[in-house]
Amino acid sequence: MGYVTRIVIIGGGPGGYEAALVAAQLGAEVTVVDTDGLGGASVLTDCVPSKTLIATAEVMTTFDSSYEELGIIVADDTPPLDRSARVVGVDLGKVNRRVKRLALAQSHDITAAVTRAGARVMRGRGRLEGCPTAEGTRCVVVEAADGSSERLTAEAVLIATGARPRELEDALPDGERILNWTQVYNLDELPEELIVVGSGVTGAEFAGAYQALGSRVTLVSSRDRVLPGEDPDAAAVLEDVFRRRGMNVMARSRAQSVKRVGDRVEVALADGRMISGTHCLMAVGAIPNTGGMGLEETGVKLTDSGHIKTDKVSRTSAPGVYAAGDVTGIFALASVAAMQGRIAMYHFLGDAVAPLNLKTVSSNVFTDPEIATVGYTQADIDAKRIEANVVKLPLLRNPRAKMQGVRDGFVKLLCRPGTGIVVGGVVVAPKASELIHPISIAVDNSLTVEQIANAFTVYPSLSGSIAEVARQLHTRKTGHGG
Repeated sequence: MGYVTRIVIIGGGPGGYEAALVAAQLGAEVTVVDTDGLGGASVLTDCVPSKTLIATAEVMTTFDSSYEELGIIVADDTPPLDRSARVVGVDLGKVNRRVKRLALAQSHDITAAVTRAGARVMRGRGRLEGCPTAEGTRCVVVEAADGSSERLTAEAVLIATGARPRELEDALPDGERILNWTQVYNLDELPEELIVVGSGVTGAEFAGAYQALGSRVTLVSSRDRVLPGEDPDAAAVLEDVFRRRGMNVMARSRAQSVKRVGDRVEVALADGRMISGTHCLMAVGAIPNTGGMGLEETGVKLTDSGHIKTDKVSRTSAPGVYAAGDVTGIFALASVAAMQGRIAMYHFLGDAVAPLNLKTVSSNVFTDPEIATVGYTQADIDAKRIEANVVKLPLLRNPRAKMQGVRDGFVKLLCRPGTGIVVGGVVVAPKASELIHPISIAVDNSLTVEQIANAFTVYPSLSGSIAEVARQLHTRKTGHGG
């Protein structure tokens, strides 16, 4: 019998379990070490739960904002006396029970797939140790919850331990009134007045969702606008929508402390103002899970922020040690984590592999409307990292959008002057996550605006706006700088 390569993967999120599937299919002996269940934060506390909650919020928004315009009549004989009636309400306890049920089911499905592929799954916490055995092997010590431990040896180790919510010393979550984004699914009742601290992707998604579900939401942003890392035109549309729907968006307001006062919370701002609510959600970033793992002691270099330094094939500074996902600090996206994990295994096991190319990554903010992006951005143009022509087309002009009562959003394309090759795009629309794919294909395959413009689209459709933007860019691109 031939020699079998042994691989240990620490962390069972998208980076870890996708790597396990690839390595097992390529004939390696794979062990996945995980503490909470396969799927990781992405499946158990982050992407899957939050998008399930958002799916309910999306239905609520559609009902609240479109039913009158679309001519739908809903009888409501019992409006509350103190405020205008909502057409539909939500049972948050029921929603959250569904959220947790779906997350667990997804985790079980992933575990079954990994086991079926031939990998071993161990429950416990893994750490690297110096290996007294033969050169070229790595040692991982796995500590189980019952205190027992097991030493594993392998030719390669993949670290995919993810990240956890960042906590502020003066705003520690208690799981009841002051919450991080992993704790919100334990709520049985809808927060009456929710203060969301942090206006990045997580903060904006939850603020929009709870606003739609019926909470009175205050969004505290330390920056000039919500979603400071996104396309400025897209962020402006979303902030306008938030304010129009009644959200209190507080820009340039830094939260200094959050404390619980009885059954309420008080958020103190740096400028001396105080905000009061029934609940507070802290969404102030994430920190990598790299502590206590023996990384630096075994030659794995970390950045100042505690992330693992990797190259474009997921190698760390230590031979035979790779890393993938949020722990690397590259892009906090499940799709990128999965790609990093797969690339690591292809590379180590000698299969053909293309290095990670971040300029083809598509991402989505699951607000309402959604914001989807791919490739180069407006910030890249402004910083002179690339020269590109840009056209933005509001969805207001799209016939399907008019039919559906969609007023907010746009399609934006970026192409190179002269060649017309598509290098980036932004879609702000309902289901933008689905509409971005043709632009992603264009970016990934260096298609031109002419090719996009000449492809048939369905009439009427929102995707028709992608072809229309391409036509506008095509008429102004050829060799004249646009």
